[in-house]
Amino acid sequence: MWRPHSTRNRAWPRWGGGRPRNPWEGPDVALPGDSTVASRRPKPAPRAGDGEAGVPVTRQVTHQVRTEEDLLAVRHAVRAATVEVGFGIVDQTRVVTAASELARNAYVHGGGGSLTIEQVRGPAGRGLRLVVKDDGPGIADLDTALTDGFTTGAGLGHGLGGARRLMDEFTVHTGAGQGTVVVATRWTVR
Repeated sequence: MWRPHSTRNRAWPRWGGGRPRNPWEGPDVALPGDSTVASRRPKPAPRAGDGEAGVPVTRQVTHQVRTEEDLLAVRHAVRAATVEVGFGIVDQTRVVTAASELARNAYVHGGGGSLTIEQVRGPAGRGLRLVVKDDGPGIADLDTALTDGFTTGAGLGHGLGGARRLMDEFTVHTGAGQGTVVVATRWTVR
């Protein structure tokens, strides 16, 4: 007779690092306050104590992006966060794809960086905000970089423009020699 097994007393294998790690564990990081907004919808006025654009942050974790393995860890953490916020499978895929593109850009073009995942609550409901930072050379011509097909390497040129289309709000702060900060938000209710 088959019986469902209990996980209550399960011994997690040592080779896997023990009990599965919660992808939300990690240090908090402050947001930049001087981002340039390129958004598809109006944002509420900022209030004291709120995060970017006056939207309260309810949970936040930062992942370093320095290796290919870090890119995979970011994808898993963002997927877990989308499930926790309550996104459907299509929106989960959109947010994970945008996070992957932005993190890869920070890794390849910025020499590495960080991706902060924030659960936010706004007037429209719950959402997920991604803050991707790097200390690379920056983007000299942002308008061109956001154009489909533009690439500085061997890619297809869909990274920044594609990520912008997948998210509800998209902000880029950059300049030649300044590094880049991208803030992208997707809401559960639009």
